[in-house]
Amino acid sequence: MKYLNALNKISGVGPQKTKILLNYFSTPENIWKANSGELLASKAGEKLAERIIFERNGINPDEEWAKLEKENIKMITLADPNYPEFLREIPNPPYIIYAKGQMETLDNSKKLLAIVGSRKFTSYGAQIARSFAGDLAKAGITVVSGMAIGIDSYAHLGALEAGGKTIAVLGNSLDENSIYPRAHVNLSRQITNSGLLLSEYPVATSAGPLTFPARNRIVAGLTLGTLVVEAGEKSGALITAQMALDYNREVFSVPGSIFSSSSIGTNNLIRNGAKLVGGINDILEELNLEKTNNAAPKIPENDTEKILLHILTTEPLHIDIISKLTRLKTFEVSSALSMMEIKGWVKNIGGQNYIIL
Repeated sequence: MKYLNALNKISGVGPQKTKILLNYFSTPENIWKANSGELLASKAGEKLAERIIFERNGINPDEEWAKLEKENIKMITLADPNYPEFLREIPNPPYIIYAKGQMETLDNSKKLLAIVGSRKFTSYGAQIARSFAGDLAKAGITVVSGMAIGIDSYAHLGALEAGGKTIAVLGNSLDENSIYPRAHVNLSRQITNSGLLLSEYPVATSAGPLTFPARNRIVAGLTLGTLVVEAGEKSGALITAQMALDYNREVFSVPGSIFSSSSIGTNNLIRNGAKLVGGINDILEELNLEKTNNAAPKIPENDTEKILLHILTTEPLHIDIISKLTRLKTFEVSSALSMMEIKGWVKNIGGQNYIIL
């Protein structure tokens, strides 16, 4: 494994070239120790043979493997029986995927759904992503996204807040110094505590223009389908949706206002045949998935909690409005909501606006 990881550090040794080399040399160690003549005979190409000879001089397989161990990063190969089943089916699956977090998250490989959307989002999109992800997580679905700024982050947060599983597929390596965007380092830690980070890139690989489309193919390939929550006319989320279609996976879209530029892409998807989604049941029915509610029932401990559970919905309500509607004093409402938030029943989404989870 250490030699395969080291080979992955060499530019140009992608999934297809790795297969060609392994078919000829049988083991990664044989590839690593091969001379130029042997590499040329493998039919991997003259340029790649030159790269391997040149670049391996600056790579120590033992040191690179130690970096993975230090960061608690696991390596899964295409030959591994634990390799994600659906990802294996796409035309160009990564030969190596790196994983950090709770490996058992992949045990739910037949119930993975991608939620993606624009980095430029509205409060409507954020609320939808968070709410849908939470509902899907409670139904036993693992939410997959790309941990980008915007809709992706709200999808991960929604699943985590509901006590569910989520997988973030990154366009960079999984060592903490390489996490991108840097604003999501804490989010990446939350995900590893109860979910999984995935990448095809070896330690110390930074995100770049070419890594994100490659990342998108993994997001689309891992999952049964892709839900696009909010996307402009040229949003990168539409690339993931197109890849899902190419892989014969389902594409779902949440409709938005015709006056919002952030909904042009999602509305166009629906116009072109994507499944219009108004709730998670639309997704579960289309994918023939049974709903398994993993969330503990909300059993109120007093009359105040009972009243609040009755009045709160997924639409945000300000604490002052809640107080007026319930005819309870503000301090009573505040105290009860604080306790209910600790229990994971409600969420303060900012500015003392509350929604039910």
